[in-house]
Amino acid sequence: MLASTPRHPRLLDRDAAVLVVIDVQEAYRSALHEYDRVVRAVATIVQGAVALGVPVLATEQYPKGLGHTVAEVAEHFPRGVVPIEKLTFSCCGTPLFVSNLARLRRHQVILAGIETHACVNQTAHDLIAAGYAVHLPHDATSSRRPEEYALGWGKMLAAGVVPATVEGALLELLRTAEAPEFKTVQRLIR
Repeated sequence: MLASTPRHPRLLDRDAAVLVVIDVQEAYRSALHEYDRVVRAVATIVQGAVALGVPVLATEQYPKGLGHTVAEVAEHFPRGVVPIEKLTFSCCGTPLFVSNLARLRRHQVILAGIETHACVNQTAHDLIAAGYAVHLPHDATSSRRPEEYALGWGKMLAAGVVPATVEGALLELLRTAEAPEFKTVQRLIR
């Protein structure tokens, strides 16, 4: 494939993508279905995004009650990333989030975080309605109950979310094993 050949619009492009980490907060530590899997996956995709120069935005739902972003994820945020506090379930209901996203001028949004059926679902739908291509790694999200996780997934897929895994998303962003970041990303996904 020639470098100038257009890629399919459902493939991620590091120059068009932004990663949004939704509400990976302390209160979910003991309540989330497969918490350890989700936190590992979110930390991995954050590290990969940083290595590939993909901007990162983060949110926290009512941090006074739910705590802040867990250290296992927050420690990998790029310098200057401060989670945006929100009370709306959809990130798009928070003007600061909307303006920060618009300022990046990117049309692909990779979502990661919790809960699948609530904040992730509503954000995905609102972003699609606003014209964004939304990608969601299956391993980087969950809900407190498995049935909510499954139903949230089904609803988002029907709305046009592009399903992925953390590894698949990072490899699409990487595009080639000749990229200078290949070894870094390879170590993350092993």
